[in-house]
Amino acid sequence: MNPPVELSAPDITRWRAGNAGVDYVHRFESGQPGPVVMVQALTHGNEICGAIALDWLLAQGFRPRRGTLVCAFANVEAYARFDPANPFPSRCVDEDLNRVWADETLDSERDSVELRRARELVPFVDEAELLLDIHSMSEPCAPLMVCGTQDKHASYARALGMPAVLLIDTGHPAGLRMVERGGFGDPVSPRRALLIECGQHWERAAADVAVDALVRFLGLTGLAEDAWVQANTRLPLPERQRLVRVTEPVVARSADFRFLVPTEGLSVIPKAGTPIAQDGELVFTTPYDDTVLVMPGTRNLKPGGTAVRLGRYVD
Repeated sequence: MNPPVELSAPDITRWRAGNAGVDYVHRFESGQPGPVVMVQALTHGNEICGAIALDWLLAQGFRPRRGTLVCAFANVEAYARFDPANPFPSRCVDEDLNRVWADETLDSERDSVELRRARELVPFVDEAELLLDIHSMSEPCAPLMVCGTQDKHASYARALGMPAVLLIDTGHPAGLRMVERGGFGDPVSPRRALLIECGQHWERAAADVAVDALVRFLGLTGLAEDAWVQANTRLPLPERQRLVRVTEPVVARSADFRFLVPTEGLSVIPKAGTPIAQDGELVFTTPYDDTVLVMPGTRNLKPGGTAVRLGRYVD
């Protein structure tokens, strides 16, 4: 049974004709010194809270007070297939857009809807000094900030002040994410990238988290005035932020993969050695006490895909 769809997908076709030479990409230059900041929504076509946030921002007529802002709707072909009655298949058309950002993939002879779109977007990604990628999750879970594999991004998320849970992980075996590309994956580079998971895909609260993250991010980068940020934030900041450090992924080897425990995001399994999933004869167990299950799920899971990431609170 699918979760309820409480959000309405906005009509973004009015934003198709961008001003940057690529459909659904808008670039605004302030004329004042400052960073190049990119905000992306719809890396996955059924994660509509990001589309709501970016549609809201563009409708506001927002312009940066300094630096340059690039706004991009990413997987628009998948989004065009979104059906509230059957909302999961529109995650992608051919493959996951967030696993194709390595040069060897982008420069290969492979072809897919997502690869063609990534090749259009990569000049903007490579120009960006600061990046926010807005996502949501297939299963119910508190919002969390994916800080890629680098501690520098967790520090930036702490400066943002939200959400309550931050995550440093080990990447994805299926391919490179956008927030790990180039300088974003280099610990000494000044470039910073954040990927926020705003909650379950279609819960009403996810849209407020997406807008709030966008507004606060524009304030943190210096592109927005403090007064504008204060006027447009919707949610209070959490009292504190906690960091989960992922140690390993659990990767499905076959279509027989199944969980042996409830799949509630950020749930904690108290004892090491607890069986949590089975794939044929292979049983996966928790590697240590108080193992955190990060974004477990089997919807759209294929062999080679990550079923859950295992981590621990480190603060």
